[in-house]
Amino acid sequence: MDFFQGQETLTAMEWTLRAVIAYLFLVIVAKTIGPRAISQLRLLDFVIALVIGNIIAHPLSDEELGLKGSVITTVVLVTLYLGNLFLILRWPAFRRIINHPPITVVQDGEILYKGLKKARISIDVLLEELRKEKAEDIKKVALAIWEAEGKLSVFFGSQIRTAYT
Repeated sequence: MDFFQGQETLTAMEWTLRAVIAYLFLVIVAKTIGPRAISQLRLLDFVIALVIGNIIAHPLSDEELGLKGSVITTVVLVTLYLGNLFLILRWPAFRRIINHPPITVVQDGEILYKGLKKARISIDVLLEELRKEKAEDIKKVALAIWEAEGKLSVFFGSQIRTAYT
C-alpha cells in the first residue's frame, strides 16, 4: 500500500489514510510556522498559507498525484518561509522590503486622505475601525495608524500626553 505515490486507483482506506496523513502533516507545518490568528497574517504568512493549502489539496483529490511530492514541496516552502523570518529579524532592510511600514491615517483629529489612499482603505472602513476602538469623535483621536497586518492602532489625545510626560 504505497499511497504516497500516484496510482491509477485508491481504495477508500487509502484515501482516508492519505487525508489523515495530510492533515497531521499540515498540523505539524502550522506548529512549525507558529501561531497567528488569520487577522494577523502578514503578506508572507498569507502567501505561504495559500500555497501550502493548494499543494496539499491536489493529491487529496487526484489519485494519480502522489503525496510524496507535496510533502517535499511543503517542507522546502516552510524552510524558505522560516529563512525569510530569520532574515526579517536579522536585517531591517530586508524587513522593509517584505513588511509595509505603518501608514498614518488620522493625525490631530484630521483624516489624512493621502494616507487612506496609500493604505487602500475607504473612509467607511476607517470610520468602522474607529468605532471598534470606541472613538466616538474623530477630533479626539490624536493619531490613528494603519498597521501592516491590516489593523488600526488608535491613540487618543490623553494617551499621547501621558506617554510623553
